[in-house]
Amino acid sequence: QVQLVESGGGLVQAGGSLRLSCAASEGTISNYAMGWFRQAPGKEREFVAAISWNGGRTTYADSVKGRFTISRAGAKSTVYVQMNSLKPEDTAVYYCARGTIYGGALDRRTSYDYWGQGTQVTVSS
Repeated sequence: QVQLVESGGGLVQAGGSLRLSCAASEGTISNYAMGWFRQAPGKEREFVAAISWNGGRTTYADSVKGRFTISRAGAKSTVYVQMNSLKPEDTAVYYCARGTIYGGALDRRTSYDYWGQGTQVTVSS
């Protein structure tokens, strides 16, 4: 069993920054691709960013490219997303997810099999 725990969400003014973290409280995320998704009220869950198992490859949604940076570090491969120049439209619950052993396109929800409970990010104008 794998349990993912996100942290770092909060309320920030437009133009501000936040860093979200994702770690496994049970199981492991080492050697797996990891992704971040977000879901705003009344909207579908959408892809934000992803990173390969060894950190060598990253991919981003067009809406966050140049503003968000995904990384992973440490013995337990904690995954981070640094979010800069935040906009009100970035307001959402942010979820981290672990990639399946089968791989797949990292911008697709079906490429992930374990999800965290989410952390709220609110950007005020």
